[in-house]
Amino acid sequence: MADKMTMLVGTVGQGIIRSGDGGESWQRVGINQGLHSDALVRCVVNHPGQPEVLFSGTDKGLYRSEDAGMTWKLVDSPLSEYCVWAVAIDESDPQTMYAGTGTPDPATIFRSSDGGKTWEKRPVEVAETCPAVGIPRVTGIAIDPQDRQDIWVGFEVDGVRRSTNGGDSWDKVNHGSIPNLDIHNVAVAGGPPKTVVVLVNDDVYTSQDGDNWTALNVKQNFPYGYPRGVKVQPDDPQTVFVTVGDTTPGRVGAIMRSRDTGKTWEQLSLPVDPNTAMWVVNIQPFDPKVVLAGSRYGYMYRSDDGGDSWEKLWREFSEISSITWIPA
Repeated sequence: MADKMTMLVGTVGQGIIRSGDGGESWQRVGINQGLHSDALVRCVVNHPGQPEVLFSGTDKGLYRSEDAGMTWKLVDSPLSEYCVWAVAIDESDPQTMYAGTGTPDPATIFRSSDGGKTWEKRPVEVAETCPAVGIPRVTGIAIDPQDRQDIWVGFEVDGVRRSTNGGDSWDKVNHGSIPNLDIHNVAVAGGPPKTVVVLVNDDVYTSQDGDNWTALNVKQNFPYGYPRGVKVQPDDPQTVFVTVGDTTPGRVGAIMRSRDTGKTWEQLSLPVDPNTAMWVVNIQPFDPKVVLAGSRYGYMYRSDDGGDSWEKLWREFSEISSITWIPA
């Protein structure tokens, strides 16, 4: 299956770059395919049960594709007034979706109960402005695989929000537990033990109960101290991948892997040193051994054995925001 795949790379300013042959050739999705010119794409995600259906968050709202990313259509909804930074789909009930917005538009959370056709804004308090980025943005949304009503959202730079009722209401995670509000990403690993993973700009925090948090002290224990991307292995919920770099955009990066829900970590060997911080990592349930990862400034890597070995793809991109793949 891995040899017959469609890859999609979301970029900041070059829209979506698509390969229908596993990375051998690439084409930019043009305006005649429905996506606006020079789109700032912040995320690309696919439907868990219908892989040919994809959603793309952009600077002009949310787009939907029903043909594996060949053509796109803007979703007519309140999201069209926002830059959409993050989208999450409930794997057990794909009708339920969450979207997060932000810079340069207000940061907030939306929910859909009909598979992304309509959206409603959820009641969450977010700072209007914050240090470093000005207007905050949603940088990660995680749905607890064991309790689908438990939703985690990270804001850059305004901390973590948690909903225990499917997004009806939201609480801010104790600032004393995670003192750094510069949240880069969130994930929930099923374990055992079930573990919430929160990335900030200088550390990674883990918690088994959502109240008590442990810092991994990445500056002492990782090769670089700037975490960015996180992904849980679909068929092994104890295995977690984290991408890191020296800074942003940085000059070098690495991919870290934990096989025990964040207790211990190993650096994975890449055939070519990244040109900037490693930014994103993605694994799909269609073939969990295939891992794709990208640096901020366009290097893309692929592993076909769960991260044990890697190859660098020949194609280099502009600024990468997200990557995904589906069976061709």
